[in-house]
Amino acid sequence: MKHNASNSSNAKACAKQALQMQAQQMLPILTALFLSLNYSEISHQRISQQSNNNNNENDYQGLTRAQHPQFGRVMIKWQLTAATNQNLAGLTHEIGILKSINNLSANQKRFQDSLFAIAPPILAYETLRVKVLDQFSQLTILTMPYYPSGSLATQLNVRNHSSLNFQRKHHFMVQSAHLIATLHSAGWLHNDIKPSNILLDDFLPNHADDSCIKADLLLTDFALAECLNAPTLASPAGTPAYLAPERWQSQSATVQSDIYAFGIMMVEILTGKRPFQISVNSNDKLKAWAIQHCQQPIPTLPLEYSHYQCIINKALAKRVERRYQNMKQILLDLESIDRSWL
Repeated sequence: MKHNASNSSNAKACAKQALQMQAQQMLPILTALFLSLNYSEISHQRISQQSNNNNNENDYQGLTRAQHPQFGRVMIKWQLTAATNQNLAGLTHEIGILKSINNLSANQKRFQDSLFAIAPPILAYETLRVKVLDQFSQLTILTMPYYPSGSLATQLNVRNHSSLNFQRKHHFMVQSAHLIATLHSAGWLHNDIKPSNILLDDFLPNHADDSCIKADLLLTDFALAECLNAPTLASPAGTPAYLAPERWQSQSATVQSDIYAFGIMMVEILTGKRPFQISVNSNDKLKAWAIQHCQQPIPTLPLEYSHYQCIINKALAKRVERRYQNMKQILLDLESIDRSWL
């Protein structure tokens, strides 16, 4: 067992070193390209690699922060794909979903009670042919606003969570639930609900009517999103810490799997910790996560949050039929909590 773990660690170290070497060749080319497109103050934040099993070629994804004369401070999400690889689940897929969501959210006749926006606006997108790593590749670029307040995950880290009061935590849960409910009403499953995929936008004006939810949270990262009526992801796809039991059993994504992920996030918002954890030394992390989600009991909240326990129990029910059937039911329960608690 120790030998297998050692081999796995060595393989990861080699892959990381190889990616760093490839990045040293790719990033200067991308920087020059972004400069030619009128972006400045370019700062590459993240780069990752994904193997394509169909043709043994690699896709590269990255996030780059920059300044633009028209858009101001922006975040560029990009994907570099081998010219022979038509990756339908890539950034082009996400751009299409974002366009659909933003168009539907803007249709006030259909969404009278929705947030003004549930996802960041698309500022620009394009596809270019570039030569990188001695081969021609397709570069897809998606430009969105940069949100300096970061994501909900930033608010839940060890340093910041202790300063959150009851009202702020409740506010985060209600607004997140509104976002997900509106997304489902628009006909989409997110499939990767978690704090790092909820952005804080502190610069949208408040509604004049205080009864409306203030639109200062936005959903992001729709790479795994699917049409609600025709889900196709049967294998466990998403972030293991938030993945519903049925997803580990190769069942398709549903509204209930998004609800389960929201339940995990509720516990995290309230307590600052995810309800399920695995050992960093686990030899088979996916199996360890599956055991946690499928076999471990629903967590009991600390006494000061006991009024949320019924909601947690129904959101994290192991069996789909015992779980909330839609996000609107969760919203009703959240909004019915006695204000004296807050």
